[in-house]
Amino acid sequence: MAKINLEPLRELDGYMAAALVDAESGMLLGSDGAGVDLDIAASGNTEVLRAKRKVANALQLNDVIEDILISLTKQYHLIRPLDSNQKLFLYLVLDRSKSNLAMARNELRTFEKSIDFS
Repeated sequence: MAKINLEPLRELDGYMAAALVDAESGMLLGSDGAGVDLDIAASGNTEVLRAKRKVANALQLNDVIEDILISLTKQYHLIRPLDSNQKLFLYLVLDRSKSNLAMARNELRTFEKSIDFS
C-alpha cells in the first residue's frame, strides 16, 4: 500500500491529529499531528468501531457506518471507515473550540475520495 499523506487535513479549523488505521488489526498505517498518542488511539478506536458494527449487525440495520463521533468537552474525535475499503478508517482529532464539525465531516469525506492507494 502506498504511503497516505494526511497533511492536507491540517487545513481543517481546529486540526490536532489524524491517522489511517487498519480496522482489523488496529495497526496505525499513517499518522500526522500531535497532542494525541495515535498508536493507543488507533487500537482503542478499532475496538469502538468493532463494537458499533457488532451492534448494527445485531439490530439488523443493513446499513454501513458513515462515521462515529465522540464529543469530549475540549475535543471532537471522528472515526470514518473508508467507503472504498471498510477494512480501513480515518481518525481525526479536532480542538472543539476552534472547529466546525459539519465542515470537518464534509472535508474528511472529500479527503477520503482523494486518497490514491496505487
